[in-house]
Amino acid sequence: MTDCAINENDMARYVRKALKEYFRDLDGENPCCNMYDMVMDCVEKPLLEMVLEHVGGNQTRAADTLGINRNTLRKKMQQHGIE
Repeated sequence: MTDCAINENDMARYVRKALKEYFRDLDGENPCCNMYDMVMDCVEKPLLEMVLEHVGGNQTRAADTLGINRNTLRKKMQQHGIE
């Protein structure tokens, strides 16, 4: 349980850092209009790839690990070009 909390804190810290750099790099410009989708797309693909790698490519186990339906996983894999 503690490991999960530490990992969640680490992930939140990385996301905050990346967003801080994103806003800094805008140099006064307005951020994109659909920032939520942009961030989710950036995070979702490596999440899917790493979970699939962790479970040896087993989509059923990956879906269980992610807490999503296997068909949802397959749809997301297709959206991100993951084979």
